[in-house]
Amino acid sequence: MQTTTISFDHFNALKDAQAHERIRAARAKLGSRAVLLVHHYQRADVYQHHDLTGDSLRLSRLASETDAEYIVFCGVHFMAEVADILSKPQQIAILPDLAAGCSMADMANLAKVERCWRELNEVLGQADEQVTPVTYINSAADLKAFCGEHGGIVCTSSNAPKILDWSFARREKVLFFPDQHLGRWTGHKMGIPLEAMRVWDPDLPNGGLTPEEIRNARMLLWKGHCAVHQMFQPTHIANWRKQNPDGFVISHPESAYEVCEASDYVGSTEYIIKVIKDAPAGTKWLVGTELNLVNRLAEEVKPEGKQVQFMSPIVCMCSTMQRIDPQHLAWTLENLAEGNVVNRISVPEHEARLAKLSLERMLAVS
Repeated sequence: MQTTTISFDHFNALKDAQAHERIRAARAKLGSRAVLLVHHYQRADVYQHHDLTGDSLRLSRLASETDAEYIVFCGVHFMAEVADILSKPQQIAILPDLAAGCSMADMANLAKVERCWRELNEVLGQADEQVTPVTYINSAADLKAFCGEHGGIVCTSSNAPKILDWSFARREKVLFFPDQHLGRWTGHKMGIPLEAMRVWDPDLPNGGLTPEEIRNARMLLWKGHCAVHQMFQPTHIANWRKQNPDGFVISHPESAYEVCEASDYVGSTEYIIKVIKDAPAGTKWLVGTELNLVNRLAEEVKPEGKQVQFMSPIVCMCSTMQRIDPQHLAWTLENLAEGNVVNRISVPEHEARLAKLSLERMLAVS
């Protein structure tokens, strides 16, 4: 029987040690009814409580495989949406702090994407016959639904090359949103010239492009980016190499093209972890991705004599994911243990059905 929801005010002033104790107590009471999915970028004091962890693709799959009644997602809003879309109807997806969003995902919204599609129709004729819409998983559910409705698909940083192969096999052009950098680097690795990949500025008519530029483009890259990965610069790499000529540089493809080009390896979060863990003992690494992950990885490989350094001299982590702290997690779990569901993420049925189409296409391809 449901009881009165416990106010977060009772938890906000908790010291971390108290919050951790209450998290453990609530988890013991809940048992297998709740599962904690935790993204690699999550802060260490929350990450320690994970049941399952991974990057966006892995967590997408795990969300659909768990049998727990409650899926508590320690990540950001779009991740919890994916969990709700892919999970079983009786399961409930929860985000411990609703303020945990994604600035990149916010750079593309449905109204602007629909206007872009109308403008493409005006220039190209039937956009549905010529352009495959591809949305990065770091996007809202309604954009995934847009892709589902228009024969498009979702991608992650792990599977973007396979997804673009699939997309170009169906139509001659791709509209890629919201992250221009992942789209550009993936297109470049496929042999698409930079001049054939045009940036679409959603705040300008026709994306700031001429009809000829639109017709000649193979990829239209939405003007969006990740604030964390924008911090990295080629000068960071050049300066580090002077001090570590025998070292290696590895970057996430959300980084700028020039950073990826100057790196020895480029790949997803899971790829970065695997490459460094599989590397010979004693190797040195400069890593261009989120700080919490880099620090955790550095500690894990330190016993092998490996040195792992964050690329930017400025401390920068995913600030929105940081909003999920031990206090919010304790509040969420105690409420669940008392029969109260807080911060449920529920995607409308029609939107979820179309979004699931695009996600299932991705999972089948990857």
